[in-house]
Amino acid sequence: MIRNVLTVGGWTAASRVLGFLRDILIAAALGAGPAADAFFVALKLPNFFRRLFGEGAFSAAFVPLFAGALAAEGRDQARRVAEGALAVLLVSLAALTALAILFMPQAMGLLAPGFRNDPERFALAVELARITFPYLMLICLVALFSGVLNGLDRFAAAAAAPVLFNVALIGGLVLAPVLALPAVHGLAWGVAAAGLGQFLLLSWAVAAAGLPLRLPLPRLTPEVRLLLRRMGPGAIGAGVTQINLMVDVIIASFLPQGAIAFLYYADRVNQLPLGVLGTAVGTALLPALSRQVRAGDATAALATQNRAIEFALLLTVPAAAGLAIAAWPIVHVLFGRGAFGAEDVAATAAALAAYAVGLPGYVLAKVFAPGFFARGDTASPVKVAVGCVALNIALCLALIGPFGHVGVAMATAITGWVNAGALGAWLWRQGRLVPDGRLGRFVPRLVAAAAVMGAAVWAAQAAIFDALFQVQGYRWGALAALLAVAGAVFAGAALALRVADPRELRGYLRRRRA
Repeated sequence: MIRNVLTVGGWTAASRVLGFLRDILIAAALGAGPAADAFFVALKLPNFFRRLFGEGAFSAAFVPLFAGALAAEGRDQARRVAEGALAVLLVSLAALTALAILFMPQAMGLLAPGFRNDPERFALAVELARITFPYLMLICLVALFSGVLNGLDRFAAAAAAPVLFNVALIGGLVLAPVLALPAVHGLAWGVAAAGLGQFLLLSWAVAAAGLPLRLPLPRLTPEVRLLLRRMGPGAIGAGVTQINLMVDVIIASFLPQGAIAFLYYADRVNQLPLGVLGTAVGTALLPALSRQVRAGDATAALATQNRAIEFALLLTVPAAAGLAIAAWPIVHVLFGRGAFGAEDVAATAAALAAYAVGLPGYVLAKVFAPGFFARGDTASPVKVAVGCVALNIALCLALIGPFGHVGVAMATAITGWVNAGALGAWLWRQGRLVPDGRLGRFVPRLVAAAAVMGAAVWAAQAAIFDALFQVQGYRWGALAALLAVAGAVFAGAALALRVADPRELRGYLRRRRA
């Protein structure tokens, strides 16, 4: 499982780093003005459905079915399960895409109701969303191919596919002036091209894995019916964070211009550890747990869940501390240029600090969710999710007055912790999460090591970054030095407090070489 986590995490990290380059170029070209708000809303709509139904609910329901069929009945039955799902998914998505393009003004009125007070921004958002929405159909099919590959324990191609998304958007931004297009339209067409590129890559990867999929006529077979039954509640159970982020956009659309852009840029930075660790661990954990549950090995399933929690928290907790304390220099270096001014940097940094507080909660929720999905239980998390969505709305409305867009980020962070706590408590009551002694010793030591690192980052920021950030050409070097201090201090504190055991690491490396 750890090998698969590292594979997914490594490719995700490469995608996130390339995504930072993309966002740096977008910030320089669009800043935090009306065009940026319109594009981010247009991107949010297909991304929301992709993460909710494609990567979230579909993967949560499909991977256990596929992995279970593969383990118990062999490749032929697993192929039939995948082909039946592919046929129904394609027809459903094509219909949804056609309806969304036709009724985009009405959909935009629900997603960003505050835009109606600015007709020019509203019209631009509708135009861009009609260009980007077909991405949903292609990327949800990519999610099916990814589920097949993950069920076969092949994680590299699916994890590498998001790199194409960033390449396509950067290409659209670079080619826009050549094609006499506004930069924001180049970005929108880049989104559509990204979906096509990822679809072609993953369809080839599935065929190369020895399981090419045909496209039969759509039929509601017993497996497809079971898949659809599990997807309904799974859409909310797996996607509570995405629903909360969508609520954030709806509420932020009523705030002054730029609020949506501030939240977008802050979330992009926060998504680096969330994507690299949370998504990677959740992706690798689900097929492993599904096989262990199907085999009736409850002891192995409990141990796997505990080690996944350890691995996820090992870097998430210090990442949260570092992002919260060093939010301003990070945002300043990444985005503080071109149309993105000093006030934009300060506003985005404040949102990033708030989002970072909830980072361990977001990641734990992704680790706990497979504990339900591997057992075919997509209904239980929905009960937690409904309460969390209601809590997020209430907190947003309560905090947006005194804190503006930062209140929206604070509400999402608090809700993330509540969601993780409720999921963990539910698993514990069912006997599906039993923390062992190793995990009990690990958590307080990890928190102490992260606190030592946080204090060092705060001191180093005043000594290193604040003195150099105004000197042209030194900002990146100052940030690199700040990150180096953070990494070195955390590594030293972790070893001193025995958060990680060097002997275990050396043994693992020896086994890998052998």
